Amino acid sequence: MDLFTKFIDTYPVFLKGMLLTFQLTIVSVFIAIFIGLFFAFLKISRVKVLEWIADIYIFLVRGTPLVVQIFIFYFGLTALDISQFWSVVLGLAFHNGAYIAEIFRGSIQSIDKGQMEAGRSLGMTAGLAMRRIILPQAFRRAMPPLGNQFIIALKDSSLASFIGMYELFNVATTYGSNEYDYMSYLLIVAVYYLVLVLIFSILVNMVEKRMASSD
Repeated sequence: MDLFTKFIDTYPVFLKGMLLTFQLTIVSVFIAIFIGLFFAFLKISRVKVLEWIADIYIFLVRGTPLVVQIFIFYFGLTALDISQFWSVVLGLAFHNGAYIAEIFRGSIQSIDKGQMEAGRSLGMTAGLAMRRIILPQAFRRAMPPLGNQFIIALKDSSLASFIGMYELFNVATTYGSNEYDYMSYLLIVAVYYLVLVLIFSILVNMVEKRMASSD
């Protein structure tokens, strides 16, 4: 059976795995954005204790492999009757949140300090000036690196296969072991990942263009 025939015969199962991969990525990235924004504010705060908390979190994430973090969340949270899906989502969000925090921190600090001062001189509170003046500009500047981080998160979701989730990579390795033909199914799953990356890239470019036009 040639590669194209295998692709056609297995596409229903791969599409289910693709949907699960997409769900893992979207939900985890959505949560990671809030985690990242929270720790970015801690990093730029003038309270040393809060800065240290953010530094410790980022150090822990960067210093340990993602697969270890996923296993910790999986074995730690399943004891609390949290599903396999949410264990992986929280593990991915915890990991990506640290990198997104640094992206937001850099973007916020790149905005001229005079803009905050101008907002305060108009009678805005620091929080209101941050929300209406600083954050919209910071989000525009953060979009390119955020887009890259989203794509990394998509590919990192393949590690969910290590705890038995039947996402794209697990589908490929299962077919490969059953038919003793790993190479064919690894090539097939690569195509599905490329399609997902293309979709994400298009969505990110659309958001970037929309933000650019709003300038």
